[in-house]
Amino acid sequence: MIIDCHTHIFPPEIRDAREKYFASESAFKLLYESEKSKLRGARDLIRRMDEQGVDRSVVFGFPWRSPEVFRRHNDYIMEAAARHPGRLIGLGCFDPSSPEAPSEARRCLDAGLSGIGELAFYESDMDGASADAMAPIMDLCRERNAPVLIHANEPLGHVYPGKAPNTLGGIYRFLKRFPENRMVLAHWGGGVFFFHLLKKEVKSVLKNVFFDTAASPFLYDPAIYPTAAGIVGPEKILFGSDYPLIHPRRYFNEMAESGLQKDAMEAILGKNAAAVFGF
Repeated sequence: MIIDCHTHIFPPEIRDAREKYFASESAFKLLYESEKSKLRGARDLIRRMDEQGVDRSVVFGFPWRSPEVFRRHNDYIMEAAARHPGRLIGLGCFDPSSPEAPSEARRCLDAGLSGIGELAFYESDMDGASADAMAPIMDLCRERNAPVLIHANEPLGHVYPGKAPNTLGGIYRFLKRFPENRMVLAHWGGGVFFFHLLKKEVKSVLKNVFFDTAASPFLYDPAIYPTAAGIVGPEKILFGSDYPLIHPRRYFNEMAESGLQKDAMEAILGKNAAAVFGF
């Protein structure tokens, strides 16, 4: 079974009038002002899954500031998962700094969503204020044994829309604050997994942390797959396409070309996500 753990879908009112949200949602404008940044719905995703051979997808929206907008978007995720049982698995998403974020997290989990994410701080590092804002959400998810998917990106290299001002120190301090939470760090966790090679402390901090491959063909050479698998183990890596950014088959081809063993590919392409999200 192939499971894509990182896909974005949007309700029609946002897809049809994205510019309406730019003035009040600076992070959304940063990522989606360009018409090249695609907005797609649930039926588009199902068609792409069928074309690309993906069995299930984890779906979520965007970390909106507006409670009205993030509630509506999460409702759409719930509706999509209900319309496509066995194909779409929903997560609740919102601006973690919103005063209403903890209650929205509870509402989403009570409604049957499988976790929370992709949460992001696109305009700041994962600093102490970010961790403080996340604390009640992380407490709830730990109590419910619900995974949390968090945006992270590499602090070096080229600049692109949505590249947050993350630092490895900020990412690590955030993880250290919540070591008992099951977390998936998007985009290879900004490379923090490399420090799993350290002899002290880091292995314990990362014990419940997984890393997804979202946007990998735009960011890393295919050698990232066997390199990461050799450092943290293939069981800690989850395939995520960042739909609709990149077609899944591009990932499949890169994994095969990288020299990954068959059992490692099977784990990354589905078995790990099934365990993390409790399918």
